[in-house]
Amino acid sequence: MFKTVKNLVWAFDAEWIPDPKAGRLLYDMGEDATDEAVMREMWRRGGATEENPTPYLKTVLCRVVSIVVVQRLAHKDGRVALNLLTLPRGPALAAETEATIIDTFLEAMGERHPQLVGYNSLGADLRILVQRAITLGLSCPKFALRPNKPWEGVDYFARGGESHLDLKDYATPGWGSGSPSMHELAVLSGIPGKMETHGDQVAQLWLAGRLDDIIAYNECDALTTYLLWLRMAHFAGHFNRADYATEQERLWQLIQQESAQKPHLAQFGAVWQQLAGENHPQPLPPQSL
Repeated sequence: MFKTVKNLVWAFDAEWIPDPKAGRLLYDMGEDATDEAVMREMWRRGGATEENPTPYLKTVLCRVVSIVVVQRLAHKDGRVALNLLTLPRGPALAAETEATIIDTFLEAMGERHPQLVGYNSLGADLRILVQRAITLGLSCPKFALRPNKPWEGVDYFARGGESHLDLKDYATPGWGSGSPSMHELAVLSGIPGKMETHGDQVAQLWLAGRLDDIIAYNECDALTTYLLWLRMAHFAGHFNRADYATEQERLWQLIQQESAQKPHLAQFGAVWQQLAGENHPQPLPPQSL
């Protein structure tokens, strides 16, 4: 299990779709082909079947459309602040390019050096951010810098290091059919997993111009990742029983604050309430639930 909880923690999740530009370049499809047609061809070449018409594609062939972070900042005086950070942001969501989204995220990581937390993030989320940054011609030297020795600085590329915690690795040493999905581990822990939207629907939401729904899905996944991190940090002894309850209460307050403008977070909170009352082992979520 991971050894440390840093003062600045970013529990993150990214969403991506097959990149029509990549499909056109690689498969000689002209500009007259629609994005949907290009995506169908990419899935076909990726091994689509009747049972699985939208197989998982190599991440380099995909376009990042959103990134969400739940940020935990522990101040020196003992105060702890939580924030929900979302890219793209602002009223013109679709106007932000993939390059802007990735560059903003990686540059912020290079400047602030958070302890990054994800689920299957070594194999997927961080991998696509690095691959796409390379193909887009971005320069992120502060993020990419690797220390000569582990104790001399942050290293987001070291498997088994403490700068980047992939919760899937800690939940399942090794890989295979016994490895739980984030949804399975979350729901069985009394934490909301996938609700109305699932990952294989993101491309169709994009084609329909529903970026706001993708971001809503992304935000819920980031909250799930954060709650799983809390659970595993409690398991590892970083938070005692009282601390764990306090940490969950902080997240509940964040959800309440954000729910006025984001109904999907109110739904997330309602599912959390429901799961908390379904005979899950102690400790349960905050009593205020």
